[in-house]
Amino acid sequence: MATIVSREIRLASRPKGIPTAANFTLARVELGPLQDQQVLVRNLYMSVDPYMRGRMNEGKSYVPPFELGKPLDGSAIGEVIESRAKGFKPGDAVASGFGWREYFMASLKDLHPVSREIEPLSVYLGALGMTGMTAWAGLNLVEVKASDVIFISGAAGAVGSVAGQLAKLRGCRRVIGSAGSLAKVRFLQEECGFDVAFDYKAGPVLEHLNLEAPEGIDVYFDNVGGETLEAALSALRVHGRIIACGGISGYNEEKPRPGPSNLFNIITKRLTMKGLIVSDSLDRRDAFEKEMGGYLRAGKLKNKETVVEGIDQAVGAFIGLFQGSNVGKMVVKLV
Repeated sequence: MATIVSREIRLASRPKGIPTAANFTLARVELGPLQDQQVLVRNLYMSVDPYMRGRMNEGKSYVPPFELGKPLDGSAIGEVIESRAKGFKPGDAVASGFGWREYFMASLKDLHPVSREIEPLSVYLGALGMTGMTAWAGLNLVEVKASDVIFISGAAGAVGSVAGQLAKLRGCRRVIGSAGSLAKVRFLQEECGFDVAFDYKAGPVLEHLNLEAPEGIDVYFDNVGGETLEAALSALRVHGRIIACGGISGYNEEKPRPGPSNLFNIITKRLTMKGLIVSDSLDRRDAFEKEMGGYLRAGKLKNKETVVEGIDQAVGAFIGLFQGSNVGKMVVKLV
């Protein structure tokens, strides 16, 4: 096979505040010959996700930081071009952690086969991927049930939009979402089936919650943190539960913000707050794919995407996450 030249995105410098294009470089690399037990993959789609911002900082966390001068990584869906490993053949679709590049070589342990039965294959980055699994695992984390009133922040994003749909499928009594524009509010209500949604920019979040859930909420799925978490702490009922999934409102802060002023509610209301990292649930991936795949095939669940094309647009797509430019999952189509 002819020599493969692949383009990849590397971290050039660590961002201060919101990342800029200057923090990244686009490089060309020549791949060597395929070795025994290796597979050559051409990426079709790659994911950009808010959590990646934390990996651009130096310091220890639940996942290692990106290295300067090295290619970034993240979820991707690709197609096998050549295989010297049993179990994979040209044309097979695979999921991997080798995003931010056009081609790569990997061993079997680094690839997860995916079915072409559900199209587009980018669904394996959204509702059938890590963001969908985050929503699924989060609801299981605190045993969300039919009688619950649940509030989901960042609800028009990749995780929030799936979490709301799953809450409806579980029969939750009321599903409330917050988003950053009237267009996103309409999306949540008209396409995702939320009972109600509101624009958090149109007034204090607690006022919206008091209006839409005057008796309080039972569960808060937190994708935002900050002032929204503070509002939810006030709105939660006794024995309420918090799914601590993300805090995008503070990801680009150069200094940590002070915590919510009303944390004492955790004591007086006997609240439960559980942190969520999706990798803790990877041993349940088969169960997740079976359940979610069933919903998708039956038309009970929608996989909403915002798609940009070309690896040279990947950095702009990533930065766009912090500007609210996506509805649903932000995906970069590479071919």
